[in-house]
Parts: sequence; C-alpha cells; structure tokens
Amino acid sequence: MNPYGNFMINEAEVMTKWSPVVESTTGITEKAKLSWMSKYCHYHELYENNATATLGSVNGMGNTAFPSLSGTDVPGGLGAFGFNSQNAGSGDKAHTLLPLAMQVAANTIGLDLVPVVPMPGPMGVLTYLDFIYGGGKLDGAGSEDNPLLIKVDTGAATVAANTNYYIADGATSAGSALYVEFLGKSRIDGFSIFKVESAGTIAALSYTAAANGGPTISDVLDGSAELYADGGAGAVGAAETTAISASATLVKGLEDHITGFSGGNYSSPQPYSRGAGESTRDNVMNLSLYNKSVEAETFQVAAAVTREQVQDLKQFGIDAVSQVESVLVNELTQSINKNILDHLFRLGSKNHGRVYDNQGVSLHLNIGTTARTLSAMGFVDADFVDSDDVAAFNTAAVSIAATENASVSSAENLHTRQRKIMSKMLAASNLIAIRGRRGAATFAVTNGQIATALQDTAGFVPAPMANAISQMGGALYPVGTLAGIAVYVDPNMEWSDLRIMVGRKGDGNSPGLVFMPYLMADSVETIAEGTMAPKIAIKSRYALVEAGHHPEANYLTFGVYTEFGSLV
Repeated sequence: MNPYGNFMINEAEVMTKWSPVVESTTGITEKAKLSWMSKYCHYHELYENNATATLGSVNGMGNTAFPSLSGTDVPGGLGAFGFNSQNAGSGDKAHTLLPLAMQVAANTIGLDLVPVVPMPGPMGVLTYLDFIYGGGKLDGAGSEDNPLLIKVDTGAATVAANTNYYIADGATSAGSALYVEFLGKSRIDGFSIFKVESAGTIAALSYTAAANGGPTISDVLDGSAELYADGGAGAVGAAETTAISASATLVKGLEDHITGFSGGNYSSPQPYSRGAGESTRDNVMNLSLYNKSVEAETFQVAAAVTREQVQDLKQFGIDAVSQVESVLVNELTQSINKNILDHLFRLGSKNHGRVYDNQGVSLHLNIGTTARTLSAMGFVDADFVDSDDVAAFNTAAVSIAATENASVSSAENLHTRQRKIMSKMLAASNLIAIRGRRGAATFAVTNGQIATALQDTAGFVPAPMANAISQMGGALYPVGTLAGIAVYVDPNMEWSDLRIMVGRKGDGNSPGLVFMPYLMADSVETIAEGTMAPKIAIKSRYALVEAGHHPEANYLTFGVYTEFGSLV
C-alpha cells in the first residue's frame, strides 16, 4: 500500500530531525510510534513554515473576521443559498497546537494496537496490490480468453471436491453454460472455487462443447445462473441450488493458494513429471491493483471558563486554561480509543463468524452445562457479518453439553477454569496466524475481570504457559504478556462484559485496521463575546481505514460465560 500517493518524503531525514525532539518531549522510545509521530511533526512544520515578507510588499490580511451567513444560507451548501453567497471572512487558518497534539498521541492507548500512517491532507487514496490466478478475463472475448480459476458464492449448494458441475444461465433453453470442477471452498470467505473446463451452450439440457468465441464467464454468471450436477454423457443433472445472484471473481493467489495451478494435479499436491512438464503450457498469474478512498473524519469538543475562574484559581497555583486543555485532551483520547476498539472488536467478531461458517470452529468458552446465547456473552447482531452468523453461533457453536465440558466435575476448580481462558487466547492467536498468514497475534484487549483471572493464574503450575503477566495490584493497561500476546485492559468495559479481542498489529503495508491522522489536535482559542472569558475548541481529524481485502483476518473476538457467578 502506498498511502501517500505522489506526496513523497525522505523518511530517514524526517526521523533524524524529529525523533529526538519527540523522544525528549514525550519520553516515547518505541520505534514504530516515533516514526509516525516524526512524520506528523514534519507535516505540521509544512503547515506553519510560511515565508515572511516586508510590510510594503504584500497587502496583508487585515483585521480578523469570521465568515457570516445571511437569509437562508446553508453552511457548506451550494447554489444561491450556500457557500458562494456567504460573506467572506479573513483568511485565517486555525493553528495546530503541536504540544497538545503530542499529548493526545501519547495518551491514546488505541494507537498501540493499530499501525499509524499520517495523512498529508484531508483526503487521499490507499492503493494496494494483489496476485491473482489469471490466464484470461471474466469478460474476455470468449471462451478461449476465460481464466482457469474462478470464485463464486454458491450459498447453501451441496458440492463435493474434485467433482464436475454445470453453471448454466437459462438451462431450460439454449442458454450459456460453464463446465467446471469444484476444487474447494475459500479458507477466508467460504466461497466456492471452480476450475473452468470449458464453456458453451445448453440446448434441451444437453451440453455442447464451445468453439472459440463462446460465452464469457460474465455472460453465464449474470445474476440468474444456477448450479447443476453432471449427469454424465454430456447431460445436465439436477439443480443443486437456486439462482446464483453473485457474479464471479478471480481467485487471489496469496489468500487461496491452489497447488494444481503450477503442478497440474488439483486433487493432490504433486508436481509434473518431466514429460508432462515439457508438453504442458504454463498457467499465468497476474498482478491486480486496487484502491480505496480515504476521508478524514472529525471529533470535536470545546470548553469555556469565566474570567473569575481564571483570576481566582491563580491563588491556588492552578492555570484554569491549562486544566481545560487537559480535560479536552482526555475527551478526545477516550473518543478515539473507543472508536478504534469498536472497530477491532467488530472485525474480530466478523472473522470468528467466518471461521465458524467455513470450518465449524468456535472459540467461545462456556464454563458450564447449559447452552448460552451470544447476547449472554455481550455480543449483538451488529458484531457479525450477517444474521446467519448469529443464528449459527446461538445454536451449536456456543452450546456445550455436559459430556464435552468437565468444568463442573470434581476435578475442576477456580484456577483450572481460569486456565481455559489462556488456551482459548492461544488458539485465537494461532488462527490469526493461519488465516492472515502474516504471523501470530501480538495483543489482546479485555475487561478487568478477565485480566484479574489471567493475573490470578499466571503461575499455574500443572500446565504452565509462558507469560509475563504482572500480579501487582492495579497493574492494568497493560497487565503483561501471554505467549507473546500483550494483554490490555479497556477500563470502559463492564466487569460483566467477558469478551476478549485478540489481534495482530500490522505495519501499514498489510491488511488490517490502519489509523491515518490528518490533524491530531487542531486548537482554536478565542474570547467569548458575552463573558469576555477564554474559550477553547479542539478538533481531531483522522481516518480509520479497514485496508486490504480481508482486514478482519488479523483479529478474532470471543466470549466467556461461567455458571459459577464469577471468574475470580
């Protein structure tokens, strides 16, 4: 990904100039955070480093004046009653208060969980690249230009690996058709992957091989195609599903690797023999570029004090304006934290739903013998991909029979139940490594009760797990590491909200959630006309981008439920 577009900077020079300043001012030494904060300082300098001039060489700005509306003008609107008809104000630009911006950055714990890529402006385009199995186009000139592999959402169709099928458009008449072999389901989104054998037409439910110039894949999968079994001897069998409303996509080589594409044997990972290799044409892979528009969104807050507060608090050595700035910083910090964590928890739930749909694996921990719903574990419908995921989790995924859970046996106690949480977190980390293919999880976020349970069982002797969890009272935020996973506590989570989000922090060039600040803290200080007292307004503008094709694969959220009232 190149989030900068054509706005290129010398990153080494920027780091050399600004990282010592940031480190000495904020005490931050982490390399990744120093990198993006140094870039932010560089952009800040560009905003304010305007050249000076002599008094007689320019007209100047004149008195400060704010733009005003008249009649039925609409702020930011267009046309007769909008932007063009407003009374223009002076050309003042609200300055970015750099020390305040660094204070927000240093205290926003959510920024430790996601890569930070500063934006040089209020909007931009993220560009990212992928490798696809090509050899043709979905809307090429005809069957000879069709790609070898396609991916289609076949819904609830019953399909078997290495079995041939027909995908037909208008099968009861002379419609277009594909003769395909089902290779398996995508390990990421669960869609069906087919090898295209040939394309042609169906007349009276009888398949006719295609000549050059036959139907394209887009012709067949036009929103009304159906999947049919192979009836043998060129005949079309029974329908396997209702109409396939989705169109086909190309198969991505990095996320859904198909061994047979390079070896020719799609049922087992075997290479060509020498003779077959000499006589077989190479299949072709292609590069594909994608982009996503990015727009900075806004959090804003203001505060005001009276002149009496400013005057009288001085006798206590209190700077009222400074105190107001501190509370505004806290407000922005908490808002950004919640925004980041909400996205991460939802992405983790989305990935968990897809893991269950595709592999039947659920990591929800139900300590007891009674089936539980996801709502009892703190989840809501909006946390998942769609209602199907919620329905699936609410049945078999969360229901644990007594024979499958020994937590109520005489051999179980408080610490053995707490130890199960560690196993689930380790499993989530490994699933992230398998699905994301970028490595295991690096952090987890949970509430105070789960954190206490992890602290309580940190030295579990019968089945120890490598950890550096602190057992000091109040050691929250973070509490330590577990199997290489830094465990953070969100103080805004209820004591009874037993959800755990495990994730991997990327580098800004891999799929996942990316924080892109434009202005971390843009401050305006003015004097209120009615009271003649100071008033301060702060605005934070940034983009929170779900970058890449499957950003959710780097996160997984699961819940814990116990019949024993508490985990501690």
